Order: sequence, then C-alpha cells, then structure tokens
Amino acid sequence: MPDPQDAAALLPTPGALTQDEIDQRVFDLYDEYCHGRIDRRTFLQRSAVVTAGGLAMAQALLPRYVQAQTVSFTDERIKPSYVTFPSPGGTSGTMRGYLVQPSGTGPFPVVLVIHENRGLNPYIEDVARRAAVAGFLALAPDGLFPAGGYPGNDDDGRALQAKLDQSKLRTDMLNSARYLKAHALSSGRLGVTGFCWGGSTTNALAGLLGEEMQAGAPFYGAAADPALVPRIKAALLVHYAEHDERITSMWPAYEQALKASGVRHEAHVYPGTQHGFHNNSTPRYNEAAAKLAWDRTVAFFREHLA
Repeated sequence: MPDPQDAAALLPTPGALTQDEIDQRVFDLYDEYCHGRIDRRTFLQRSAVVTAGGLAMAQALLPRYVQAQTVSFTDERIKPSYVTFPSPGGTSGTMRGYLVQPSGTGPFPVVLVIHENRGLNPYIEDVARRAAVAGFLALAPDGLFPAGGYPGNDDDGRALQAKLDQSKLRTDMLNSARYLKAHALSSGRLGVTGFCWGGSTTNALAGLLGEEMQAGAPFYGAAADPALVPRIKAALLVHYAEHDERITSMWPAYEQALKASGVRHEAHVYPGTQHGFHNNSTPRYNEAAAKLAWDRTVAFFREHLA
C-alpha cells in the first residue's frame, strides 16, 4: 500500500465519492482528525483498516478549496480587502482580517464570520463574501495572524491554532467584533456566525458582548459556558448536524439555560448531516442542508440587524 501521507498522489478526482458512499466510521475518524485528536497519517491509516476502500474515502474527505469557491473575490457586487486593527489583550496586540463590503455606500449591518480551528482558510473567506453579497459588511478575522497567518493548509493551521493561548485568541475575536461594530460603514447592529470552533466562539461572544451583540448564528459549536448564558442579550439561531453527538448532546442543557435566562433562540438539527455539513470543500457537505441553514441565517440577520 502506498504511503498514506503522500496525499497529492492519492487524491481521487473531485466528486468521485459522495457522502452516501463514505462509511460512517471514516467520518468519525475525520472528526477526530479535524479536532486534533489524531494526526493526518493516523487518520489515513486507520481509515484504510476499518473498511474496504477506507483510504479512498479518507482522501475524498480532504478539503478542495478551489472547487468550493462560490463567490469570486473579483465579484463586482463586493469590495474585499485585508485590514489590520488593534487587539489589546490578544495574542500580539494586533489582528488582521478579511473585510468584505457590499456594493453601495452604507451604512451596513455587520456580520463577524469566525473560522474553524485552523485559521482563516479559503472556505471562510468565501463565507464572508457570501455575507457581503447578502448585504452585510462582513469581517473574517484570522486568529493565526499573530503566528504568521493561515499557513496555506489546514494541517499546519490546526497545529498553529492549538499552540496559541486560547484565552488571548478569544480576546482577539472579541476585539474583532468590536472593531467591526465601530467601523465607519457599520450601522451599529452586530451579528456573529461561526463554524465548529467558530460556532463555539459565537456562543461565547454572545455572553461576553452582552448588549453589544444583536444576533448570533453558531454552526455546530459547543455551548456557551453556563456562567455566560445570563449575560446573553442577542437572539440565537443554532444549527446542528444530526450525526454529531459530541456537540448535539450539549443542546438540552444549553436550551434549558437559555430558557431560564429568557434568551430568544431557535435551533435546527439537519437530518442526515455530519459535523461540518456547511463546508462545501469536502463530501461532508450537504447541499440541501447547507443552503437551508444559510438562507435561515441570512433571513435571521436581516430580521435582527435591520
């Protein structure tokens, strides 16, 4: 068997395997890999063992960002740029982010787009562009900027993010939200969305920001610390994958805490989906669920940020 670390040589043709053709055990191993509990080589090797064709299934799950772009950075409906801004108490005192302005002069309601546990990769930049096309001034901060920025691949990005002081990294996200809310083109109404680690951070920021944040739409993120829930003033739209027990198991207690604190909220579990179903760079992507979740998010932000 060829060395599974040689990913470039083994990558199947994009689209060669669909979600339905991938064994759930390989999805479970990929979840472990994505969250840093096993490395890439171990993920590939274990996948090869659990089922016939497991190695090809594992290779099919590795992201393909070029094919996943939905809004070009040259799209005439948007004006993207990279910006730097102060981040007191953060990793280095300075942050960088991908700011995408809709066409027009503003002011615009604003949406912070928070990445997964690997920095500002092309998928998250694309989500920021999608938000701008929908009429929001969007900022996608790169938590890895103080460590040199997103390194161009998710493996190194994941390793870099894991080494950061997590409290300072969260402060960087908090400062990013405040920078965006105070931007000259901002209407002063702030929404936050994020994916995986970014979903968890969305929940946390809702508590940390209190009345500064009007709406949050976390995708498959861990629940906020119970001590933060009473401080949440934003309305929440929570998205979960059906096959994501680690995260969905947190919902009953989280829902109870939100109700006890009078937080406006709604939650949706998308049938047949995996953790990461919104990310269209891998076969975990579920087109119907991703579109429904995103349409709900845009409508939710338009309602609460108007």
